[in-house]
Amino acid sequence: MGINQKIRIKIKSFDHKIIDEVSKNIIQTALDTGAIVAGPIPLPTKIKKFTVLKPTFKYKDSRDQFEIRTHARLIDFRETTSQTIESLQNLQVPAGVDIEIKMMMDKKTTK
Repeated sequence: MGINQKIRIKIKSFDHKIIDEVSKNIIQTALDTGAIVAGPIPLPTKIKKFTVLKPTFKYKDSRDQFEIRTHARLIDFRETTSQTIESLQNLQVPAGVDIEIKMMMDKKTTK
């Protein structure tokens, strides 16, 4: 039985162009350090809709509708090294991008 370390990165942003650029930078950084990359996997876009009354008192049927779209991507790394983890921690990310990094241990069973 061996233990294999796996890193899962989840990226969220309101702008899909920025999130694609960040995911390309992360993947290139990981490939340069010798990790095996799976992704970016586009996750479903979460849409929040808001309806606001235009006037404050009289015309109730006059409304504005707004929405916020949150785009997300998922990237998995296998066979990572300490250099991969260090380079991912030092990566510069533009404002408005949220990154979650999870480290998981996979148990491999060999027969």
